[in-house]
Amino acid sequence: MVSTSFLLRLSLVLCLATMPGRAQNLPAPKVAATSAPVEETVTRGAADGAISTRKDARAITLRIPAPRGQIVDRDGAPIAQNRVAYQIALQFRQFENADRDFVINWARTRLDSLQLLVKNQVPKSDDEIFDHYRHRRWLPLLVTGQIGEKEARDIEAKLTSGLVLHPIYRRFYPEGGLASHIIGYSGSIGKLPTGPINFNEPLWEESEGRSGLEKLFNTQLTGEPGMKRLLFDESGNKLLEEQVKRPRPGGTLVTTLNLKWQKLAEETLLKGCRRGAFVVLDVVTGEVLVMASRPSFDLNNFIPGINETDFKALEADPSQPLFGRAFQSAYPPASSFKPIVALAALNNGKVTETSEIYCPAAINIGNATFNNWNKNPEGSINVKRALARSCNTWFYQVGIDVGPSVFLGLSRRLGFGERSGLPLIGESPGLVPSDEWMLKNEKRRILNGDTANLSIGQGSLLASPLQVAQAMAGIANGGALPKLQLIRQTQDTRGRVVQAAVPERKTWLGIDPKAVEIVRQGMSDVVNGSGGTGHGAALSYTTLCGKTGTAQWGPPAKQQRLAWFAGFLPQDNPRYSFAVLYEGRPGETVSGGRMAAPMVRKFFDGIEEDIKDDIAPPKKALIVVPEGTPQPGGGPLPNDPDNPTPPAAIPVEGPLKALPVERLDAGGEEVSEGLTEDQSRPIRAIPVRDDEVIEDGVEEP
Repeated sequence: MVSTSFLLRLSLVLCLATMPGRAQNLPAPKVAATSAPVEETVTRGAADGAISTRKDARAITLRIPAPRGQIVDRDGAPIAQNRVAYQIALQFRQFENADRDFVINWARTRLDSLQLLVKNQVPKSDDEIFDHYRHRRWLPLLVTGQIGEKEARDIEAKLTSGLVLHPIYRRFYPEGGLASHIIGYSGSIGKLPTGPINFNEPLWEESEGRSGLEKLFNTQLTGEPGMKRLLFDESGNKLLEEQVKRPRPGGTLVTTLNLKWQKLAEETLLKGCRRGAFVVLDVVTGEVLVMASRPSFDLNNFIPGINETDFKALEADPSQPLFGRAFQSAYPPASSFKPIVALAALNNGKVTETSEIYCPAAINIGNATFNNWNKNPEGSINVKRALARSCNTWFYQVGIDVGPSVFLGLSRRLGFGERSGLPLIGESPGLVPSDEWMLKNEKRRILNGDTANLSIGQGSLLASPLQVAQAMAGIANGGALPKLQLIRQTQDTRGRVVQAAVPERKTWLGIDPKAVEIVRQGMSDVVNGSGGTGHGAALSYTTLCGKTGTAQWGPPAKQQRLAWFAGFLPQDNPRYSFAVLYEGRPGETVSGGRMAAPMVRKFFDGIEEDIKDDIAPPKKALIVVPEGTPQPGGGPLPNDPDNPTPPAAIPVEGPLKALPVERLDAGGEEVSEGLTEDQSRPIRAIPVRDDEVIEDGVEEP
């Protein structure tokens, strides 16, 4: 008799074989070793089933769940994909005149043999066993949790007759906890049905996105299931097997993340702090290249599902590993906010590049004394020196002179006080206070003392590291705040681009370019100038501009502080902005220059060659003159036999026009679908590695 489990495994193999590029690495069907004689298959026609009169005959239609689509980085490296896993199942025979005790004893004998082979056996009651035999004996009864390919291979030969390996898809995250707060995880939609077999039941438990991008893009990642028909006679013999429809895998989600950079950022946080965050953005395109939070958690622990004890342990962990500090937090931005105040003052004409303000060690505002951070006077200094030294008393005075509505208004144009618009779950909007907010929460309007605190990034002002990095992108860009992007492309099963992001402007900043230039120089002096507070971030191969920050955070009794370092590089033509947060322990003495700045240098030193390639000035475009074309000035023609001089390359003034690219047919890799008419140029699909479904222990090329 042909095993139903074998048919199900064969169905999965056929399903996997239909996936692009994967036919060569599929696992062979797993059939349990058996010493019992195999019953002779009776050859019958489909008409001999006589289902209407024979109660043991069955016509079964099953749904073949489709594998979820991949989530990859900007270059196609996998972050979320699928593996083949197995569950051990009981495959009943068609017993003649079998009573309840016989069926249960038959099953218990085989289940007892499993106890020494697997640790994740799923308990089955006698009622569950007998009910499955009565209603569903044509289908396998799953009796273990999921096991990997290697473990399945080790125990395959040890399985007794009646036990089979049932293959399924399992979500797999190759990098474990990398970008876990962004990627999210998937989980089972529900348990398999019990009782009589229904039409179009799934072959195994289907999954759906439960958090992060897995949840937000669940529709795009969910494929189209296939369908299989099976026909059995009253003796359990298969009369017909037909795959009516092949499953189609879900689409591919191409993120803007740079996997190499993300790994380095998370390693930098691991060695540099107990709790913190690191964000890197592309100033030109608004793409998120790095968004790391520490601590993190391993996404694979949620596959196929996490037990209640382990999940509660994660929730109760005081380090809050489930909390994405990079975008779900709301911290005082501290002195990383000072460039915004300086920019507002320069743009408003309250200060100039050369005007100097006397800065004592402290100033009195009302009945309160506001100190400089080091409690030392700085003397008469200009705006660039104030930024380099991070002089509090300069910003107290300038902030009050400019007025909170002006510099807080600019901060809103730079992205403070609202969510970024990225596909993120639980993103914090931060807080930029207003008179209305103060009246509601503090029963007063913003006073000069409040303004002094706000001008150094303290008080009720709150922001996430993502918002701080976004503001730095706006300052680096100078004219506009770029709209942030986290998804670069969505592709269908064939690799065709369904949707692609294009750089967009979020808001005009309305800032004098001269003011931007002055602030950039001041931020350069923070890192590279005399007396700057951020020398620990200096790079040897380019000029990095930054701003240190140290914030009082949390209840005063905890005496907890934060260390910031934020900025952009290079100074002359900024390409990348960043923000790093170091969350100090209660009572720990921290500073942005000592804790956060060195992490920035370590990160950018680790990708020096990448940065050099990205910020290198473009080479001058050259064009080879076709044979017979006169040269400017009436000189000799290239390739002239009377003139042995090699053909000259003539510099082209202005940008070169793009060559027209022909639209490929439906089977190509560069066809764009779902785009508007004005997006007529085909969009090149990001190449995705052919590891949609992989086996344990097999490294893809």
